[in-house]
Amino acid sequence: MSETIPPIGGNPPSPKTSALAIWSMVLGILSLVCFSIFAAIPGVICGHKALSRIKRSSGTLTGQGLAIAGLVTGYLGIALAIFVIPMMLAIAIPNFVKARETAQMNACINNLRQIDSAKNQWALENKKQSTDMPSEDDLAPYLKAIGGQMPKCPAGGDYKINAVGEQPACSIPKHKLR
Repeated sequence: MSETIPPIGGNPPSPKTSALAIWSMVLGILSLVCFSIFAAIPGVICGHKALSRIKRSSGTLTGQGLAIAGLVTGYLGIALAIFVIPMMLAIAIPNFVKARETAQMNACINNLRQIDSAKNQWALENKKQSTDMPSEDDLAPYLKAIGGQMPKCPAGGDYKINAVGEQPACSIPKHKLR
């Protein structure tokens, strides 16, 4: 009876790629694409842990290139979060403030137009002269679209009705009828 004896040397098992190295690279790429610092820090941590485990594994783990790629992209993601994002905010915030001021100014001008229109209707219906000045109560029936109440400046200015021949005014200088 002859038995088959397996060869003593045999093929050694092939090394496995470190899962931490893969995660490091994935998180590093995500940090650049969309998740910024929330993916960058875990990517850097996974990269460092993967490199140390690969070095200690005596060749049973591979993926050193993936871990290094994860570290590089993770550190780039952190740099973007620290430098680029605040710089973009410094540019964007003044633009948001200006847009808000412009929107408030346009709303105020529309209010002044409504007041002016109500004054003109009041003057026509009551046969008033251009020097006559209506009160808020006189204009209330002509301001039905806004509940019969005097509109308010969205930026906090005060309205002055003025005489029929003059345009209404807001206390904020840039808020004027043209």
